[in-house]
Amino acid sequence: MAVPAVNITIEQGADFASSFTITNANGSVYSLSGASATAKIKKFPESTTSYSFSTTITVATGVIALAMTDTVTSTITPGRYFYDILVTNGSGLKTRVIEGMALVTAGIST
Repeated sequence: MAVPAVNITIEQGADFASSFTITNANGSVYSLSGASATAKIKKFPESTTSYSFSTTITVATGVIALAMTDTVTSTITPGRYFYDILVTNGSGLKTRVIEGMALVTAGIST
């Protein structure tokens, strides 16, 4: 499965939420039964500092929802970051299902 690249924007000091529908190459819903998801942003892939999203999976629709509270986003320095969503199935197999750039915009009223 080719990993789709989807860019996102995170507003510093505001709550963030976004949902992604994961599908197979033929358009069918990707099986997320028994799976868990992890998602983080980093300034560079090799950075030791990361910021984690909370994740929610809706198995029936193949949707993975990401969220980050204002408390977390307010600690992120504005700029461009990398992010991805990694799914671990019930057998422990890990698959990257989304990747892209995350633009963190400066907050004025944080």
